[in-house]
Amino acid sequence: HGNGNADLLGAEPEGAGVEEQGLGWNNKTSRGVGSDSVTSGLEGAWTSRPTEWDNGYFNMLLNHDWELQKSPAGAWQWEPVAIKEEDMPVNTEDASIRQNPIMTDADMAMKMDPAYRKISERFHADPAYFDEVFARAWFKLTHRDMGPKARYIGPDVPEENLLWQDPVPAGNTNYDIDAVKAQITSSDLSLGDMVSTAWDSARTFRGSDMRGGANGARIRLAPQKDWEGNEPARLARVLGVLESIAAKTGASVADVIVLAGNVGVEQAAKAAGFDVVVPFAAGRGDAVDEMTDIESFEMLEPLHDGFRNWIKKDYTVSPEELLLDRTQLMGLTAPEMTALIGGMRVIGTNHGGSSHGVFTDHVGALTNDFFSNLTDMKYTWVPTGKNGYEIRDRKTGSVKWTATRADLVFGSNSILRSYAEHYAQDDNKEKFVHDFVAAWTKVMNADRFDLD
Repeated sequence: HGNGNADLLGAEPEGAGVEEQGLGWNNKTSRGVGSDSVTSGLEGAWTSRPTEWDNGYFNMLLNHDWELQKSPAGAWQWEPVAIKEEDMPVNTEDASIRQNPIMTDADMAMKMDPAYRKISERFHADPAYFDEVFARAWFKLTHRDMGPKARYIGPDVPEENLLWQDPVPAGNTNYDIDAVKAQITSSDLSLGDMVSTAWDSARTFRGSDMRGGANGARIRLAPQKDWEGNEPARLARVLGVLESIAAKTGASVADVIVLAGNVGVEQAAKAAGFDVVVPFAAGRGDAVDEMTDIESFEMLEPLHDGFRNWIKKDYTVSPEELLLDRTQLMGLTAPEMTALIGGMRVIGTNHGGSSHGVFTDHVGALTNDFFSNLTDMKYTWVPTGKNGYEIRDRKTGSVKWTATRADLVFGSNSILRSYAEHYAQDDNKEKFVHDFVAAWTKVMNADRFDLD
């Protein structure tokens, strides 16, 4: 009970003998269960019948006055001032023994706080309503990290679409993709506009709970359209062009956003001397405001994006560590991160048009210049601030480029430098382009669970 005798507790899993097979924390009391359990110190049950589903919790909470007491193990807990013996829960091992029920401070809030009490009283008066609310809350709790409904399988998948599942309507696949690409190409959008907007739309994907991504085109809805990281003024201008193309061609805005990014990548590759076709799968849908929980989506706002060399403000965590965090959240590998960084820099997609890390004289061409110049020994790096650096000619001292920590980490970290040196080689220029396209396509399709 409570904080047990440490001498009776075995070693942690990594410190235990091999015969423990990774279990560890072996409890050496007589049994380790029931009356011999090591607990948090709270002693008791919350209801008269703790193994049955009923409305006993609210009956107990609202129909009794409570006072603060110490448990047998020394923990503070709430117990009823007066309670009938028949309302007491029985001992877990001896049914002839009845004990006081208990409550915690959190339970007391359900009674004492005016807002929570109102909810508790409704649940108490209407058990059927409580059953329904609990069932829905439990389903949300156990399925929240599974992503959209498209990932559910089995005969028990509910027909109802729930707002927290981030629903997206089915998209259209019956349109001329080449015609859409032609209209995008003939528009006045810059290469950087096309690639940056597609990236911003897709980068919200989180492998942790399968939320976010380009499907749904929620970048055009609140709250995403107003996020600082999405450059609202530029975004509104670009979306005005792409939405018009979508309306004319029958494609979804979500598809057109991704196609525009693909067109930009293809143009950048061509400028570097390589003809490539970026893979594309039609069928994304366009969500509407009624399908979007604004408060929930606010949690997806990027506060940093090393791929676009941007940080909202100065954080205690270093820019390169934030870059790694976003990389793993998006489900990317270190080589994929490296290829994407090198390509995004030379294409010219930095937030706000910043020139940091753009180590090339041919912006807009998907070259390996970022890597070849980063690893070129004719340059030296000079700090200019907490997150600023200048690349200078070793002989003349003249400034050639500027950079951030998110750029220089690809030369300073031994593992990332090995990837950078690989792509810097003259005979890997084409490989770099193909690796960039593969990583780009992975990001654009990260939330296309219908393709799996």
